[in-house]
Amino acid sequence: MKDQLEALVTQMIDRGLFFEEAITEFEKKFILKVLEKNRGNQTKAARAMGIHRNTLNKKLATYNSQTKVKLIHKKK
Repeated sequence: MKDQLEALVTQMIDRGLFFEEAITEFEKKFILKVLEKNRGNQTKAARAMGIHRNTLNKKLATYNSQTKVKLIHKKK
């Protein structure tokens, strides 16, 4: 996995991706994969990531406001 990460970082640098963009993109992808693995259950996903559910909700709200496509649909 370390080799894959190093290759990815090299690609990001070569493409001129700034640090903040790289961190944000990684975090989004990581959160989405953990949510997918936990079938959208935010409580379980937050627990699996070692963060509080409220922290996960805030991150999702931030990402949803930054994109036209919603990362997760809230139940009504």
